[in-house]
Amino acid sequence: DAGKLITANNAAAISLTIPTDAVVDFPVGTQLLVMQVGAGQVTVSAVTPGTTSVNSKNGLKTSGQYAVISLIKVAANSWVIGGDATT
Repeated sequence: DAGKLITANNAAAISLTIPTDAVVDFPVGTQLLVMQVGAGQVTVSAVTPGTTSVNSKNGLKTSGQYAVISLIKVAANSWVIGGDATT
């Protein structure tokens, strides 16, 4: 899914999990775009907290329908979320 737009279209909440590098070793700098198309808010988390970190200034969820967030790998097992995110 690297470099692609992932659309999340569901009426209920959606959980998007980031795998550890041992499962999928995305290169540092990889960006994943996620758009909430339906009413279901997208929440991003690590499959294995403590191994993989997911950080954001504004929160780990899309802010509403048509919100777009970017997941950027900044180091080994470390991701940052930017864009239209909220808590």
